[in-house]
This record gives sequence, structure tokens and C-alpha cells, in this order.
Amino acid sequence: MSKPEYLKLADAIASEIAAGAFKPGDRLPPQRNFACERKIAVSTAGRVYAELLRRGLVVGEIGRGTFISGNARRGAAAPSEPRGVRIDLEFNYPMLPDQTALIAKSLNGLDKVAALDAALRQGTSIGTTAVRSVAAEYLSQGAWSPTAEQLVFTGNGRQSIAAALAAIVPTGGRCGVEALTYPFIKGIAARLGVLLVPLAMDEGGVRPDSVQKAHREAHLSAIYIQPAIHNPLGMTMTSARRADLLRVVEKLNLPIIEDNVYGFLDNEPPLAALAPEACIVIDSLSKRVAPGLTLGFIVPPPRLRETMAVSVRSGGWTASGFAFAAAQRMMGDGTIAELTRLKRLDARARQKLAVDCLSGFEIQTNGKCYHLWLTLPAHWRSQTLVAAAARRDIALTPSTTFAATPGHAPNAVRLALAAPTMDQLDTGLRTLAAMLNAKEEDFDATE
Repeated sequence: MSKPEYLKLADAIASEIAAGAFKPGDRLPPQRNFACERKIAVSTAGRVYAELLRRGLVVGEIGRGTFISGNARRGAAAPSEPRGVRIDLEFNYPMLPDQTALIAKSLNGLDKVAALDAALRQGTSIGTTAVRSVAAEYLSQGAWSPTAEQLVFTGNGRQSIAAALAAIVPTGGRCGVEALTYPFIKGIAARLGVLLVPLAMDEGGVRPDSVQKAHREAHLSAIYIQPAIHNPLGMTMTSARRADLLRVVEKLNLPIIEDNVYGFLDNEPPLAALAPEACIVIDSLSKRVAPGLTLGFIVPPPRLRETMAVSVRSGGWTASGFAFAAAQRMMGDGTIAELTRLKRLDARARQKLAVDCLSGFEIQTNGKCYHLWLTLPAHWRSQTLVAAAARRDIALTPSTTFAATPGHAPNAVRLALAAPTMDQLDTGLRTLAAMLNAKEEDFDATE
């Protein structure tokens, strides 16, 4: 059977890209013009462009068009692993200079035979009575106080998201997500056979009417959102928006997977405080403590607790006994509370520096968080800026990485502020400001 016409055309464009006829950053013609040039239907041109987007050969930017990608598959997948660049503004794991000493003090004695023997035993999806009790008290936030009997544990936050998604969205089912969302949800959903449906956003977060529209057009099984310190936009959903959204999801009987991983930087309690039967709260210790010593939490409504535990076990996402032992100590003796206090101060200091260095540019941020969203001047494209910054040993994340749908990304980048030292952060931000003030061609001419 011969290939459909649109696939033949996509293959031809791919070959031209490989041969260098198109270069990274080159703009493809509007689909109508492409259709006219190739003497094909506009609908066929749309399928060609969709196929090129699927392959990661092009990227689309809202209001600007379709461009040849500087890095195949970039934006179609989650970010790569940290690469050891000099100034890392891509990955966001806050590590304070003195935090290792604090953690070591908390874990003192865990190497003793009796303690280590217990820690090296196999963990379970529900942990022990002692760790559940400590974790329930530790996770309490404002008006929200989960019970020890609700808790389910995983190895990290990503595993918690995967377990929750697998538990409540069937294979082939649909889950609503913010139009700009946590990148790893895309890979998780793809592996579980779940279709992600982008939900429109505004300055208050996900719009309730977009949830209604998506559910009306084709049934949603759940929604996944980040109400506190949204990644990448940094916003925390207002009380009015929370109330409006909850009215809609309760009317539609939609469960919410609520990602609260950055919530420790804010005082706003999870949505679960207002709608405990609708929300499944996800959290972890990776940001609060360190990526190398973490534990994932799932706090579902009591009716879903066993379903979540089964999902964790069947997915192989159970935490290790050592993670339980370490987390229990750090939660119980106040170590993580102190790290939270210090990281809140650190985030504010880094935000202030970033706002000062990037004054005059369009940024969206929150003084409490470790990242910001930078909308680029019209003469720069996000993919091109990322590539130019990489040549100066600065790592950034383009907007396409966060877009729930390929081809629907604004012309922006996310800057993660947690990893560099303050001196490195100052240097990196000032370098970026100089780049943004120059045009792409002028700046590249100085290479």
C-alpha cells in the first residue's frame, strides 16, 4: 500500500531539512501558501504540518507561524537530564549551601545496625503507622489537614502523578491539563495511553469554562492542574478562581489531580481544603529537600485510597525503606520545616535579582517562587535564544517544552533560578539581558 500524499510530502520536507535546504529558525510559509505552492488541498497541507510537528522537525509559535526546529524532538518531550552547563537556568532543584549539614544532623545514627536494618527492608505503598502519622502532620497546610489513613507513598513526585493518572484515567481516556503544563505529564500520559486535552488559561489560571467545553466535546476522566506556584508561569490561583473551578468540576463529577510540589513556597492550602472528595493531592520532597533524597506523597479521598495503593504497587512505584526512614526523621525533627523557611527566603532573593536584571522586559513571575516566564522581544524566537544561550554555556527551557499541544506555544522561555550560585545567576541574567537587547543576526555576528 502506497503512502498517503501528506506523508510523502512530510518525508520530502524532512529530507530537505536533513540536506540543509532548511535551517533551524527558518519560517515555513502559511499553510494556505504551502498548499498553493505544492498544488494540494489546504486540509492536506494541515496534515503535513501536523506530521512535521509530531516528528519534532518544526515548532509552532502562537501568532508567529511554524519554524524549523533547532533540535529535533525538543518540545515534544520532557527536558533532558542536567548536562553540567556552567549556568543552569533549566533545572529547578534548590540546594542551599548549608542544607547538607542540616540533613546529616537529622540522619545521624541511621547508619547504626538496628536503624539501618529497619531502613533496608522493603517499603510498602502505605508505609508504616509511624511514617503516616508524621507525614500527615507535616503535609498539613492552613485549613487542610489530611489524615494518616489517607496517605499513599511513592518514590518521588513523578511516580505519584503516574500512579494517580493510571488509577483514575483508563487507557484511551482523556485528562484535561493546563495549556502550559508540567512537561513530564506528557511523557507519563503517552506511556499510559492517556490523551491530554489542553485547557485554556488566563492570568487567574485554568479557566472553568474551558473545562466545561472540553468535557462537553468529549468526556474527560479527570483534570491535572497546579493551583499553587504554577510551573512554568509561577501564578497561584486566586480564591475566587478556585471557587469557580470547583463549582464546575463538582457539577461534572470530575476528579482533580492537584500537583502541590511547589506549594511549600506559598501559604495557600490545596484545593482539597475546599473539596476533599474531588481532589487527589500530589507532593514530594525533591524540591523541599533534594532530588537525591526524596519521597512522593498521594493524598486521595478515602474512597480512592485503596485504588491508589494498588496503582502504586502494580506500577512498581513503591518507595524504598531507606527513603521512608530518612523522610520520617527529617519531617519529625523539624529539619524539613527549617529547609522550607530557608528556601522561601532564598527564592525571594533570587526573584528580586531576576526582576532587577530583566527590568524592561516582559516577565511573568511570583516573588515567592524559583522560576519566571520571560516573553521574548519580537526579534527573538524562543528556540533560537535557547541555542544562542547554550553557546554561552547557559541552559534555558523553551516554551514548546511546556505546551500541552505541539504548535501552540507562545514566544517565551522559562528561567529556573534555583541551581546557580547568586554570582552565577547574576552573570547569566545579565548576559541574557544583553542578548535580548540585540537582534538575533547582530548578536550571532559577534560569535
